[in-house]
Amino acid sequence: MKQAFILIPLLILPFVLNDFWLTQVATRSLILGIMALSLSFLATYLGVVSFAQATMAGIAGYTIAFFGPNTVGIGVPLPFWVSIPLALVLATVSGALVGLIARRSRGIYAIMITLAIGVAFFYFTRQNYTFFNGWTGFSGVRAPEIAGLSLRDPLPLYLLSLGMAALALALVSGFVRSPLGLTIQAVRDAPGRVLALGVSITTPIVAAFAFSGLLAGAGGILNVWYQERISSFSVGLGPIIDILIISVIGGLRHPGGAFVGAVVFVLLDTFAVDLIDRERFNTLIGVVLLLIVIVAPGGLQQLASDWMARLRRPEVKEKSTVRANS
Repeated sequence: MKQAFILIPLLILPFVLNDFWLTQVATRSLILGIMALSLSFLATYLGVVSFAQATMAGIAGYTIAFFGPNTVGIGVPLPFWVSIPLALVLATVSGALVGLIARRSRGIYAIMITLAIGVAFFYFTRQNYTFFNGWTGFSGVRAPEIAGLSLRDPLPLYLLSLGMAALALALVSGFVRSPLGLTIQAVRDAPGRVLALGVSITTPIVAAFAFSGLLAGAGGILNVWYQERISSFSVGLGPIIDILIISVIGGLRHPGGAFVGAVVFVLLDTFAVDLIDRERFNTLIGVVLLLIVIVAPGGLQQLASDWMARLRRPEVKEKSTVRANS
């Protein structure tokens, strides 16, 4: 019921927003939120902060570009109903490989390993011209048409992004309640006890990273359709840090906060040029991040939850007083 109250206003947005707000703000926020969700999932349920989410999203995006229409003349065109599942599978496999590499790492060591993987992939895409077209990358990557409906248009792309965001949250909610999801959380809380029960901790860790790769891949597909291009800059240090910033702003340990952080980030990125010089955007986002970390270490999602709890306390006290008097 709570999700329905959130979904209804989002479905109404296309009727009250123009194409600029719908595309540049709403759609972009949903896409970045999906990618940030893949990081929040790992941080929340596995206790690992990964810097390789842009890599997983980039693999899916490059797959769509290589096996779909583009204007650089590189690749093998395939039907979209083949290239999309292929992109998701490769993103999932890449997530599993990252998990396999980082399975024995925690804390700062997991951050450094996943960051090294992300940076290595960035330089690999920049130097490889056979599959990634090097520095230039791919341009003219257009979203497909389904039954005469072009997903390039603002409304269909927004609705597709909204549907994928809702599906991603539903998948996370269902996955964490499954036996495998509960095992992943047990590995987070007490890996020694899991081993004592005779259960390998490698499988849950790899599965968690693979699932995060699936989420990141879905965001990567939407992002390459939104941008209509992808290059090494799409998987560089900038996007890697941006995903982390979005997750922290919304609440690193609150999956739904990924979309809250994405909205704040996109609004700042879109309108900061009206307030300060474009080159000082990193300074602005850094100040905002610092303030949020100081004022609300749990992110904006946690801050909103705390405020709602405070508003409910007087009602609870009033009801308890009435019952006592009666």
